[in-house]
Order: sequence, then C-alpha cells, then structure tokens
Amino acid sequence: MATIGVFDSGSGGLSVLREIRKILPRERYIYYSDNANCPYGEKSPGFIIERGRAITEELLARGADAIVVACNTATAAAIAALRAEYSIPFVGMEPAVKPAALGTKSGVIGVLATAGTLKGSKYLKTRGLYAGSVRVVEHVGQGFVELVESLELEGPHAESVVRASLQPLLDEGADIIVLGCTHYPFLLPVMRKIAPSGIRFIDPAPAVARRLEDVLATLGTLPGGGPSVELLASGPSDTLEKLFTTI
Repeated sequence: MATIGVFDSGSGGLSVLREIRKILPRERYIYYSDNANCPYGEKSPGFIIERGRAITEELLARGADAIVVACNTATAAAIAALRAEYSIPFVGMEPAVKPAALGTKSGVIGVLATAGTLKGSKYLKTRGLYAGSVRVVEHVGQGFVELVESLELEGPHAESVVRASLQPLLDEGADIIVLGCTHYPFLLPVMRKIAPSGIRFIDPAPAVARRLEDVLATLGTLPGGGPSVELLASGPSDTLEKLFTTI
C-alpha cells in the first residue's frame, strides 16, 4: 500500500483528492492544508517554496511515498525546486490548455486561475505550446478561494462573486473554461448556473489522478491495502473536515 501526501494552500486540493480516490481507492492518504497561509495566489515564489519544503518534510516524516502538489500556484512556484531537492516523486497540476484548445468550437477558451498561476512559467509555456490559433482569455477568480474556505458554495453572494470573474470570459466568446485552481471545482454548480448551456468546464484533476497512478505503478506500490485519509492543517481544521465530508 502506498502512502500518498497531498497538499494545497487550503482545502481546494480536496477536489484533486476526490479524483485520486476514484481510481486509487485502497491507498493511504495524508492531506495537508496550509490554510494559515491561504491563499497562495499573491504570495511570492520564495515564500511558496519555503512552505513547500516545510510541508514536504512533514509528509515525509509521516511516511509519504509520493506527493501530489494539489495547488496550481504551488506547482508553478515550487515543484521544480522540490523535485531538485527531494528524491520522492512529485505530481503537480497541469494547466488544461491543450484539451481546451482541441475542443473549442468558438476558437476562444477561457482560463480562470490565480494571479500566481497566470504569471507562472509552467502556464505560460503550456499556453505557448498548445494554444496555437486559439484565442486565450484569462481572468483571476477574485474571491473564489475565500468562498470555498468559508464553505460558501452557493447563494446570492457566491453567485455575485463568481459572475464577476466568469462573465468577462463568456462575453469574449469562450465556450470552454479551464479551471486553473483546485478550489474552483467546488464552485462548479454556481458556474454552471451562471453560464449558458453548452459551455464546458475542464477540471485537470482527473488527469492528475491518472498521472499519479502511473507514478505509483513504476514504484511498485500498487495495489493498496486498507484505505485511510489523515487530514492536517497549519490553521484551524474545521473547514477542511467539513469539506472533506462532501467529496
């Protein structure tokens, strides 16, 4: 049985853990929410790297065989440094620009992400490689992380906050919206309520889960034994525990 560490700036990475457990239900998981420092979107790369190191050390001490950086901002800022410093495999978030570019009918795709992700070299490289003749419009999901961390996943205020960042992408003609932050899938019901029918949303978490499955197979740690999930947080754990019950 593999022990898999998963970490995020907060509770959003539970959306990734949800997808991982669908295809790897028998493993042991340790989820770390760095909610005392959430959100990461406006934090410096240096700060995020330091947090990544500290969290990695904690997960290694608890027996992690592989670590999923279930945070787009942390992947962009820190995963290269973590891979260089530790021998354990790291799986990060991949910006889903390629499948969006291949699937668009309008020729316009939207990307909702944090400021840190949109400025990161990983996203910019992926956009440059795969966007081609497709027009990419981007918007920071202002207030999205805070909605999820406060468990405000529906209602008039949540709809108002989501609409303010989603509507500009729809107005530009985007027919596929890439979710570039692991918190955002928890707001998909609100997004679908706002968006016209026919608008597609792409969550990269299923692809990350498949990548982790491949990594564990190369380590020879599959299949697993009895499943378990341990939840850790750098701050209060109430939101993490409540959101976990929904996945």
